[in-house]
Amino acid sequence: MVYVKWLFWIMLLALLGAFLHYSLPQYDVVRIVNTYEKRQDLDDWTRIFWADPDEQSRRLVNRDVQFIQAVRPDGRTIVYRNEDTGWGWPPYFKFDTANLYTEASDLVSTKADPKWVAIMHFGWRNIFLSIFPNAISITPVEGPEDKPFNWFTSVFLVGMALFAGYVYLRWRRFRRNRLDPVLEGVEEGLNAASGAISARRSRLQAWLDTWKTKK
Repeated sequence: MVYVKWLFWIMLLALLGAFLHYSLPQYDVVRIVNTYEKRQDLDDWTRIFWADPDEQSRRLVNRDVQFIQAVRPDGRTIVYRNEDTGWGWPPYFKFDTANLYTEASDLVSTKADPKWVAIMHFGWRNIFLSIFPNAISITPVEGPEDKPFNWFTSVFLVGMALFAGYVYLRWRRFRRNRLDPVLEGVEEGLNAASGAISARRSRLQAWLDTWKTKK
């Protein structure tokens, strides 16, 4: 039973961690090498990884999506999608896809003369599932080491940890002051009832013994 309890909490924390890692903003310092637009198929089960800003998108099986190709300082490639989030989740309220696409196109550079930028994004990149992180903003930086500090994510995680600690302490206090006395009373009642039943059983057994044939 203890293993089932720990397995449940580990799975719950893993799901929460994956949800936060997907939804919270992250920064990448990259060099933009190209921007393009491509017709993208929307599979039934991978649709959740694509923006869904309007009712029409729920009925489409494919649509044109803007992409931003980039290279990291260590040479690894990364591709971002550029879609409005609208009023949906995560709540980035992004409506400037066209402007961001123009900014990205203007910041395209070569390896010989690089222009480094910090792209704030959310989501994951998976080549097997064809999912891409969604670019939220692009900010020019001085160099490949000039990565902005992620204030929002840091403050959010600290605030979430403090809130979780506060809820845990309140629950412990509530359990100690309200639940434990009730449970102790129930346990004492059960013990008393068990003792009374044992006493009655003993008296019954003693009475039955009086009917036995004495030698």
